[in-house]
Amino acid sequence: MTEERTARRRSRWRELPVLLVLALVLALLAKTFLVQAFFIPSGSMERTLHGCTGCTGDRVLVTKPPYWFGDPRPGDVVVFRAPDTWQPEVVASPPSNWFTGALLEAGRAVGIAPPAEDDLVKRVIAVGGQTVQCCDDQGRVTVDGEPLDEPYLYENAPLDRRWFGPVTVPRGRLFVMGDHRSISADSTKHLTDRYGGTVAESDVIGKASLIVWPPSRFGSVDDTDPQEGP
Repeated sequence: MTEERTARRRSRWRELPVLLVLALVLALLAKTFLVQAFFIPSGSMERTLHGCTGCTGDRVLVTKPPYWFGDPRPGDVVVFRAPDTWQPEVVASPPSNWFTGALLEAGRAVGIAPPAEDDLVKRVIAVGGQTVQCCDDQGRVTVDGEPLDEPYLYENAPLDRRWFGPVTVPRGRLFVMGDHRSISADSTKHLTDRYGGTVAESDVIGKASLIVWPPSRFGSVDDTDPQEGP
């Protein structure tokens, strides 16, 4: 019996690497095609993705199927790879060796480590073919001449810092802004670059759909369409 138990233990230990590799492959497939967890390190989307002044660290699930057969829409909160003309909002120290690099990538895959510096999260304000600018006589952003209704806004920028545009968004690109307007380095801060501050739809990683951590914040991410009005 003792030899039989020992053989079973050895068999389990031999199976463990195979199971770990299989779990990693399944996780990578899910990350590539279905869903990815993201850790939000900056305050540019506060309070939609934070919950209190100065807080950081919400974990959100970013889903990819919503954009398999459709494009991002106004109001969607999206994670995207920033254009090469944008500066990172949070600067991370590079891994010191291959092992810490592997741990970092694994942590990013499950949303417990900060994302890559060029992965940002913002809200879609206007899409290809629309013209966006600020401000109307009440200090509101307008799209195609119509003021936006933005109940998600937190700490807007002072009026003298809001003015921009008009910007006509090229087809296949997006104009994005943070909900915490006074600190967000979004499309409005990159109007003079070669992309006019816009982001390519092809660089969108997915839609921020669900806050999964902390438990007190669990729930869907507000995707109110600001163009629909109250």
